[in-house]
Amino acid sequence: MSLFKSAKTKAEAEVEPKVEAEAVADMPKKAEKKIPKNKRFHVASKDREYFTTNLSLLLKAGVSVGEIVESMQENTSSRPLKAALKQIGRDIEEGTPLWRALDNSGIVSQQTLVLVRLGEQSGKLVDNLKVAAKQEEKQRLFRSKLRSAMLYPSFVLGMTGLVGLGVAWFLLPRLSETFDQLDVKLPLISRIFVGVGLFLKDNGLWAVPTGLVMAALFVYILFFAPKTRLIGGWLLFHLPGISRLMYEVEIARFGYLLGTLLGAGLSVTQALQLLQESTSANRYKKFYAYLNQSFEDGYGFRASLSTYKRSRKLLPPSVQQMIIAGERSGALPETLESIGDIYQEKSDISTQNLETVLEPFMLIIVWLGVMAVAIAVILPIYSLVGGLKA
Repeated sequence: MSLFKSAKTKAEAEVEPKVEAEAVADMPKKAEKKIPKNKRFHVASKDREYFTTNLSLLLKAGVSVGEIVESMQENTSSRPLKAALKQIGRDIEEGTPLWRALDNSGIVSQQTLVLVRLGEQSGKLVDNLKVAAKQEEKQRLFRSKLRSAMLYPSFVLGMTGLVGLGVAWFLLPRLSETFDQLDVKLPLISRIFVGVGLFLKDNGLWAVPTGLVMAALFVYILFFAPKTRLIGGWLLFHLPGISRLMYEVEIARFGYLLGTLLGAGLSVTQALQLLQESTSANRYKKFYAYLNQSFEDGYGFRASLSTYKRSRKLLPPSVQQMIIAGERSGALPETLESIGDIYQEKSDISTQNLETVLEPFMLIIVWLGVMAVAIAVILPIYSLVGGLKA
């Protein structure tokens, strides 16, 4: 009996470590299934501004980060932001620093992320978040100015195209039948318009949706696709009226963002690198990259600006003089913020003037379209009347 018991105990001793090893080996796999991996979310700019502003205000009021995240998660109606806040709250409960949780979620800009990280390290998180909230607001205003500048011409051209499409699709084919019955010889412009109308009559159900999809794809490739939107940016910088607004918006962004980043304690090279990431204009990206490299080589603004060929186009001489004076006096952040305020006011005026300037051009385009259709319809009728008199 004792021999049997000792043999059993020995067998159990050999089996138990294997079972325990297998259980330990299986534990990480089970844990990985229960704990979801960090995911990066894409939220709208207004939701990003809402998050940063409320986080700054509630932290200043003494509310903990966990409570703030939970409160915003309950109150927001944005699904992406709600999911991102849930992940951020989970990371904070696990002891993750706020900047790391924000980095994992991807809902804040790189400038905000750097400001939060510096704020946590220096104990100035509330102040840095206040600066970040202002930055998000400025960025939204810059984007809204460009959109509002393009809204009026886009609306007018869209309505003109829609009316022209309706005339060509429904009116011209009927006129074509009338002209065929009367055996009227059509001029070239009438034949072109009637041909378009007959094509739409036979193929409009597939041609019009295809054309709209192609137009939307063209706009996406030109202005939104990461690899090709440089072409759209180049086009905007060369359009009369709009190009001036583009330069003023970029100079305002340069002054305000660089000034606030320097005032928050970042070095010039760090601030220029973040500024380079914030703009979508390729010419300014290259300019900021050059300035960054020049500062790393030990030069200041005076030497860097004087050696860049297109610096006077990107930053007017008056702005360059203000920057050099601010660098000499040690008041560079304040000087840059003043530049941002000045050019923000200029961009506001340019946005208002742009609509006034574009209005006559839009009216001319509409007038040309109406006249072309009218001529195409009236000329055959005029020749028919002339033939009857003869």
